[in-house]
This record gives sequence, structure tokens and C-alpha cells, in this order.
Amino acid sequence: MRTVFIGASDVSVETARALVKKGHEVIVIETDKAKIDELSEEMDCSFLHGDGSHPDILREVNPEQTDILFCLTDSDQANVIASLLGRSLGFNRVVTSIRDEQFEGICRELGLEDTIIPSRTISRYLQDMVAGSKHVELSTVLKDEARFFTFTAKEGDAVAVKELKLPKDARVVCYYREDRFAHADAETTLRTGDEIVILTHSKNLGELEKRWRPKQRAEKPTDSTSIKKSNQE
Repeated sequence: MRTVFIGASDVSVETARALVKKGHEVIVIETDKAKIDELSEEMDCSFLHGDGSHPDILREVNPEQTDILFCLTDSDQANVIASLLGRSLGFNRVVTSIRDEQFEGICRELGLEDTIIPSRTISRYLQDMVAGSKHVELSTVLKDEARFFTFTAKEGDAVAVKELKLPKDARVVCYYREDRFAHADAETTLRTGDEIVILTHSKNLGELEKRWRPKQRAEKPTDSTSIKKSNQE
């Protein structure tokens, strides 16, 4: 899988390291040349010096050949702009990080479905701790090959959970209807617009992606761009 990170934030670097170890191709776009020089000494991935919210920079990483674009800078505005630009340039999937929850509604209106709010995730863990949880693990909820997959139900998905015909080792665990959480079992009837949460083995992610997030790439082949690790100006 080919991933591009805009911004060499702590989250970007940590995720990039993990992906590289698993054999994925990773490119990090960063405006701070000194930071690129420092990271390139320890990370076996490609770096591009520049502003990821500029069209010319994003075109250099070949959007049509990239699976996921992560917009993880320290600026919400830059992340939103980069996400919209990335979508228009043909990136298969765009993930937007925002700190200010006021941008959440805007992201939803703009169709940025993969929006994450790190502070909210941490807040939920702290709430659980106050409520009586003895263990707080901020690094990860899932271990080994367990993964979550989410999608928004369309008309053809408005059926009972058991009729979704999910792959082996995949189960619908809950759903959100009008932003309200509800548990799900085999008899639960889904509705158009529900946000479905599936717990699955990582090996099923490709099949689930193909079914609910089909790639929309250009038909014509595109030559891959060669990006040097640390000498981009």
C-alpha cells in the first residue's frame, strides 16, 4: 500500500514508522527542511520538502497511485484545504485531522468523511477512567490483527445485518443513527445513512474497502514519481 503524510507530526512519524516496518511505501511531505534532514537519518521512507496544501506539491506524489492521503499538520485550516485539494486531484482516500471541533460540521458538509479529532479520542479514554476503568491505553484499542472498518449504509445496505454477507472473521458490532450509538446483532435492521462499525481481521480490509469504498482512479496509466529522501528543495 502507498501512503502519503502531509506534516511530519508525532502522529505522522509514529504511523509512518509502523507502516514502513510492514513493507508499505511511505512519503512524508514537510515544510521544515531541518526536520526532514533529521528524520531521514532514521526513517527508511521518502520525503518531499514543500507545502502539502499546494497543488504542485501534491501532484508530485502521484495522487492516482496513492492509496491514502493523511492530512496531519498542526493547522486545521491547512488540513481541510489539503484534504479538499487531495480529493480533487484523485487521491483514493483522504483522512483529515482537526483539533477544533467547530470544523467538524464544515468537514461533514464538505464531504470529508474520514475526519478524526484526536482530543476527543483522548477525552473518551479519560472519561472511561473516571467512570471506573482501571486501565487506560492511549496507544491502541485493538491488538494483533484486529481492525475496525466503518462505512455509511446506502440504499442497498438497508437490510438485516445477517444479510450483509460479510467475510469470515468480520462482525458488525455497532452503528450510529443520527449520531446516536446503538449495539447491533444479526437481526438488527440497518437504514440508509447509518454509520456501520465492523470489527474484522486485517486480512479482510481489502475486500471491505473494495465493496464500500471503491477506487475512483483514472483509466490511463501514470508513471510513478521518484522522490529523493532528503535533497528536495
